[in-house]
Amino acid sequence: MNILFDILVAGEINPDLILSGDVEPAFGQVEKLINSAALTIGSSSAIFACGAARLGLKVAFIGKCGDDVFGRFMLDEMSKRGVEIENVIQIPGGSTGLSVILNRGIDRAILTHPGLIPTLSAGDIPDGLLRQARHLHVASYFLQKALQPGLPHLFERARTLGLTTSLDTNYDPSEKWRDFDELLAVTNVFLPNEAEACSLTRVESADLAADILAGKVETLAIKLGAQGALGVSSSHLFAGGEPGVRCRVPAIPVTVVDTVGAGDSFDAGFIYGYLQGWPLEKSLRVAAVCGALSTKQSGGTTAQATLDEVLYELS
Repeated sequence: MNILFDILVAGEINPDLILSGDVEPAFGQVEKLINSAALTIGSSSAIFACGAARLGLKVAFIGKCGDDVFGRFMLDEMSKRGVEIENVIQIPGGSTGLSVILNRGIDRAILTHPGLIPTLSAGDIPDGLLRQARHLHVASYFLQKALQPGLPHLFERARTLGLTTSLDTNYDPSEKWRDFDELLAVTNVFLPNEAEACSLTRVESADLAADILAGKVETLAIKLGAQGALGVSSSHLFAGGEPGVRCRVPAIPVTVVDTVGAGDSFDAGFIYGYLQGWPLEKSLRVAAVCGALSTKQSGGTTAQATLDEVLYELS
């Protein structure tokens, strides 16, 4: 079967209702005013997919949503951004998830209604679909409960079929941070942020977390926010670099409006470089720029960068 897509994303589907303002909610029927409200593309997986498509990659998406207002909104918006949605499973009468985000610049509080987010399983993703892609990306591991038990085998299937794999766990609402060794063993690229990496390894710094995780996964990219990113790789796929390379790159200065989805845009930039076979340092720099530029406007996808915009920042 011909390769049709650079990336297949198996993920959650939900819009974000972003409320922006320097306020904190209070019970007791206290009404407070905010500066703005926007319904935007949400979910780590969908924001990643849109970011990768914005960079010029061919992206397909599989997930579950309802045939409701939020589901139709998400599919329309993803399609407008060049993401192939033909394989999305719409459930009649099902409820699409929703995240309500109170945004205060560099910080935010999030309330999420899961809806159909936890229902996609590895069995919903056939080999025929995998064969159409070069790479498989999964995000929001902790929210995708039905996918969790079958994910190591799904990654094994993908790798057997010639795909590379990447994982961004995102935050664990239970804060249990279970053992990931089985899954990381079949993951080519692991993309946690600093808090997630430290929580998973039970250490207090990104450098110590990298020391531990680097022995468990082929390529590691830790997002450090305003401090840039840290990467370690034993991959031979990074052309021009020797295996075992480790490097840190700075962030670029930007005026931050909204950090929603910055990590997902970072992921899209890193996987772009990875699929091009670029050296680890260049892939990290591209990722850091993608993450930074995405914060310049409200919403996870509004300010996502094109490849030309990224390369201009790096020139």
